[in-house]
Amino acid sequence: MVKIVGIAGSLRPNSYTHQALNLATQRIEAMGASVEVIDLRTMTLPFCDGGDDYPGYPDLEKLQATVKAADGLILATPEYHGSTSGVLKNALDLMSFEHLSDKVTGLISVLGGQSNSNALNDLRLIVRWVHGWVIPEQIAIPQAWKAFGSDGKLLDQKLSERFDQFAQSLVENTCKLRGVS
Repeated sequence: MVKIVGIAGSLRPNSYTHQALNLATQRIEAMGASVEVIDLRTMTLPFCDGGDDYPGYPDLEKLQATVKAADGLILATPEYHGSTSGVLKNALDLMSFEHLSDKVTGLISVLGGQSNSNALNDLRLIVRWVHGWVIPEQIAIPQAWKAFGSDGKLLDQKLSERFDQFAQSLVENTCKLRGVS
């Protein structure tokens, strides 16, 4: 079965972005796929300076190796100022084609305000640029503070069904495009 790596671009404790990523990973695991979440909140990463060498950052080596070994990715981001979070962008910038090419990727954005797809579109461009494949199903969660119950579950049944479709598409397309059964 396929191996999916999830990365959330939020540093907040109890973030809605992490809650959304957890919901997606639970559904993907229920389909039999292996899932590993990279928690950027626990890592010490350098700011990308465009170079290839960052000595003294073992977490960077772990990030790169984990992503390189994956068949697919979930990138989840809060939307800040109409785009993806800086922490997620920096993590992606610290990787190269060697790590990201040919990865089948699902995208999730979490917003405090009304739904839009700016962050999703920006992530779609980034993944395409590094020769990755983005599934057509994507999730934007507007007014995230109203979307989750105290138990972390989604309150909107239609949004919950979109997570099911997202998980199914990510697993099925990763199996097809990566040639994994």
